[in-house]
Amino acid sequence: MLATPEIIREGAQLSRLSELVPRWRQVPMYRDYPFPRRGASSSAGHETHLGDLPFISKREIIRDFPANFLPSGQSLEKLQERNVVELDHTSGTSEEQMQVMFRQGWWDLQERRALNLNTLAGSLLDQQPDARRATLTTPACSGRVCFSAWRSRAHRTIGHTLFVNQSRIPFVMTNAELARMAEEISEWEPRFLDMDPVHGAWFALFCERNGIRFPSLKLILASYEFVSLVHRRILERAFQVPVYDLYGSTETGHLLMEDTRGQMKPCLENAFLELIEPDARHVSELVVTSLTNDFMPLLRYRIGDLVERCEHPYGSTYIVHGRLRDTLRDRCGERITTWQVDECFNDITGLAAYQLQQAQNGECRLRYLPETDEMSARNISRLVSRLEELLEPPVGIVVEPVKMLPPTPSGKFRLTARVDAIQ
Repeated sequence: MLATPEIIREGAQLSRLSELVPRWRQVPMYRDYPFPRRGASSSAGHETHLGDLPFISKREIIRDFPANFLPSGQSLEKLQERNVVELDHTSGTSEEQMQVMFRQGWWDLQERRALNLNTLAGSLLDQQPDARRATLTTPACSGRVCFSAWRSRAHRTIGHTLFVNQSRIPFVMTNAELARMAEEISEWEPRFLDMDPVHGAWFALFCERNGIRFPSLKLILASYEFVSLVHRRILERAFQVPVYDLYGSTETGHLLMEDTRGQMKPCLENAFLELIEPDARHVSELVVTSLTNDFMPLLRYRIGDLVERCEHPYGSTYIVHGRLRDTLRDRCGERITTWQVDECFNDITGLAAYQLQQAQNGECRLRYLPETDEMSARNISRLVSRLEELLEPPVGIVVEPVKMLPPTPSGKFRLTARVDAIQ
């Protein structure tokens, strides 16, 4: 039987792991790690080079940074003076913020490798390598962008990217501010939008109400946080272009990209992915080993997200289930993921955003923003019935329409959240 391209790429990935082990031995953080001797074999199979190594988390990365990654005689200050590295920091969604360093140009290269997994995005960039994008994201400060305070359009234009929103909470933006964003995008004529789905969907509703379209658009990349069916439906309806999920993190780069068939494919050139501690549904915690960031390699990094791997004759695809910290529990104590909750919204229209809260005693409250003044009672009834069947709470789910949902300190919005009690 002929090897599929996916199998060939996995073989190349294992070879890459072998090549990197000698380099990792020189990194102060991993100097005492039990790497296998050259030529050693392991019963762990494809994890020969990793199976005996400990996991790391943000705690180990933060400790002694950047000395824990830079070899003796090298300093971050000198590298920055020579314009060799970029310094960024994470948003702090699951834990405190931490700094990340990578070689100049690394971010764009690893993103391009991920985008190539989608034939539409890949062909667009092949034809137009300098294709413009407009970005709507959680405008938190980082080494690459800091627009939480007002900045002129010139300050928000970096290369081929225009950053348009400057508010942490989209629901409080005025019509004048939303109109300013739409005008800037129209003048910029981007080929695609790169957006946080909550910020993007709220902006899309404004555009839809005012008949605003962007003829230059070919696709939308949804990233930064979990992509809900609610937000995807609004974006596709308002802008009439396909929406694709691009998954990763600041510290690891991009790991998965949704293809034109709607399947999340791994970018094997960027990272080696492991799944640990699977539950009864084979949903597992994702562990990442980076393969291209030579200044800050992460070995067996527990990223804090849950995924489900699906095997096909042509290779593996993944379902992103959301953050481990955002999981809920059913009556029997079994884990319920954000993805499972979001599936209940599959054909439920009329919502702009939501958050399902669960208290320690199992009671639940659904807070939601209607697209217009109200949502139909029939849709609410169908939705609540599905959620109650999934979670089996001790009492009926409390439903509360709201005018806004508060973001986390990182500027992101949790679709599912555990709370001490339902008030």
